[in-house]
Amino acid sequence: MEDLGLATWPPESIRTGRLVLRQPEARDRAAFIDLLASSQVHTCLGGPRPRDELERGMPGVPERWPGSFAVDLDGAVIGQVLLRRATGHSRPAAAGKADLGYLFLPSAWGHGYAAEACAGALGWLAGAFPGEPVVLTTQSANAGSMRLAAKLGFTEVERFEAWGAEQWLGIRPPVTLAG
Repeated sequence: MEDLGLATWPPESIRTGRLVLRQPEARDRAAFIDLLASSQVHTCLGGPRPRDELERGMPGVPERWPGSFAVDLDGAVIGQVLLRRATGHSRPAAAGKADLGYLFLPSAWGHGYAAEACAGALGWLAGAFPGEPVVLTTQSANAGSMRLAAKLGFTEVERFEAWGAEQWLGIRPPVTLAG
């Protein structure tokens, strides 16, 4: 996670009821290529990247940087959760805040995995950075992401036009952990 002052990365694996959020490993490369090359996954994200380009360019251990969690279900990666500083964001309400992103393989859709994984990552963030607000941006036409944002406690800040579509920007206020 850029500029969140991480003292130690990666954290210990985050375990939820069904999932493990962990640092990506070499064995995850094929799943990350599937995520990035999927036209279904990237319908509201500007389109997929060419598979042959990904095969050539992706390092042996994919997406291994602070804030990138591989989402593991029974030993197989089904998605990715991203937490990073919203730098260069075009919306002033988001600038400098923690930004939540996620991608899940279509076979994982509709089972509550995204909500479970994102809640786990947000819980880790609340413990590591108490008082940190989080933003999330999605296309307003992405009904699944809009439902997930509401379920995770994000409220609308604004809607704006970008990348040829209406975008929704939400914020999740800081969570105070009970001591």
